[in-house]
Amino acid sequence: MNKAELIEALVKETEMSKAGATRALNAVIDTIVKTVAKKQDVQLIGFGTFKAAKRAARTGKNPRTGEKLKIAAATVPKFSAGAAFKAAVNKKK
Repeated sequence: MNKAELIEALVKETEMSKAGATRALNAVIDTIVKTVAKKQDVQLIGFGTFKAAKRAARTGKNPRTGEKLKIAAATVPKFSAGAAFKAAVNKKK
């Protein structure tokens, strides 16, 4: 499912206009991005948690040449699925 399909699903589920659903989805995504960029967590109970995580510097390898290279430390976004989300995905059919 891509963003356009997600917007269509929101329209069907909520009976919102397509423009309203687009604004709502964009606002949610923007808020999550801005909050995590400030190194604060966004926790949606049952769904999951978005957070910023530190990734240490490491040595990598150029796949084309095999040459070793240094990869700098970075702060990266991380998502951890909540219990209800995990259970829904793992449901046996």
